[in-house]
Amino acid sequence: MPDGVLVAYGTTNGSTAQIAETVAEVLNKAGLQAWARPADSVASVADYDAVVVGGGLYAGRWHRHARRFVRRHHRALAQKPLWLFSSGPLDASASEKDIPPVPGVRRAMTRLDARGHVTFGGCLVEGAEGRIARMIVRKGKGGDFRDFALIEEWAQNIADELTTDAAGN
Repeated sequence: MPDGVLVAYGTTNGSTAQIAETVAEVLNKAGLQAWARPADSVASVADYDAVVVGGGLYAGRWHRHARRFVRRHHRALAQKPLWLFSSGPLDASASEKDIPPVPGVRRAMTRLDARGHVTFGGCLVEGAEGRIARMIVRKGKGGDFRDFALIEEWAQNIADELTTDAAGN
């Protein structure tokens, strides 16, 4: 069984961090060791058996720290089980249907042979950083659209796949 799963994330206001922490928590409950870390704080992925990378979506692009993480560690990531997630839609659409990855994430998935991707609903509430974010909240378009039951189910599928992989080796 893998003894180390990194859940790296890029976030501005903390909502994607909470998703990453939930993923790590589910993996830990499944008997794996998992750590949620800000993507810009990870120097190496060599000590991890599998990696999950998540990023908030901003104007149709993944958070810059998630993008940089994937670029910086691309060689090592291509050799490990890898899953990607995005968070962003400020409506219920991510809970109602599968939202495909944005083009940059799709390219990373192909280059790194990622096992999967999911887009979760986003969260933008009062106190958000950034002029555009504050404007969105002020116009009443913000809110918390994360579906933690869906996040936990996706993380459990990762745990099941990693456990199956380990049993088959």
